[in-house]
Amino acid sequence: MELEINNLKKQFGDKVALDIPQLTIESGQLVGLVGNNGAGKTTLLRLMLDLIQATNGYVLSDGQNVATTDLWKQYTGSFIDSHFLVDFYTPEEYFTLIARLYGISDADLNERLASYEQLMHDEILGTRKYLRDFSQGNRQKIGIIGAMLVQPKVLLLDEPFNYLDPSSQIVVSRLIHQINREHGTTVIISSHNLSFVADISTRILLLEKGVLIKDLPNNEGSAIAELNEYFNAEA
Repeated sequence: MELEINNLKKQFGDKVALDIPQLTIESGQLVGLVGNNGAGKTTLLRLMLDLIQATNGYVLSDGQNVATTDLWKQYTGSFIDSHFLVDFYTPEEYFTLIARLYGISDADLNERLASYEQLMHDEILGTRKYLRDFSQGNRQKIGIIGAMLVQPKVLLLDEPFNYLDPSSQIVVSRLIHQINREHGTTVIISSHNLSFVADISTRILLLEKGVLIKDLPNNEGSAIAELNEYFNAEA
C-alpha cells in the first residue's frame, strides 16, 4: 500500500515541527525513520494517522487523504504509545476488541495470538491483570501485538524497541521483518536503535529539526556507515 506526502507542514505556535515537501513510500517497503529527539519522527507518524491536524499539506494512503476518509483505518495497524491501550481491559479483552473491530473470528484470533507466544513469555495472557498493571515492557508488547494482529497492509510503529529487554527486541525485530516479507506490508518504524533499523529496513529516512535531510537505500545494511558518521558528528 503506497503512502504519499505532499507539502506536509506542522507548526506548534511559531515552531515548525515538520516540513516535508514531498515523499513517497512505495508499497511493501520497510522504512526506518531515524533522527535525534525533536527531529519530527513522532509528529510525522501522528500526521500519517490523522491524530493531529496538519498546518499545511496532506498524507495520502492508497491515494486517499487520511484526513478526509476513514478507509485507510481498515488496513492500517499502529502503535505510537501506551495511550493506544485500554487500561481497564485485560489483554484478552483488548485483543478481542481489536478482533471485533477488524472482523477477525475467534478461531483466527487464537491462531494469530499463538504466533506471538515467544514475545509474550507466558507473562501476558491468563494473568487476569488489567493493562494498567503491566510493566512498561509488557504494555509495549501488548501494543505491538495488537497492531500486528490485524495483518495490516500498512504498519506504523513508534520506538517499538523501547522498554524491551534484549531478547524481546530481537523477537520484535524479527516479527516486523516477517510481516513485511510474508504479507507485503508497508512498514514505517521510528527508532533510536540504529542497529535494528539497519538490519531490517530497506530504506532509511533521516530527519533533522523537522526536515528530511537524507533518504538512504539500505541494501544489506549499507546505510549504517553514513548514519554512524552523521550521529557521531552530532555527538
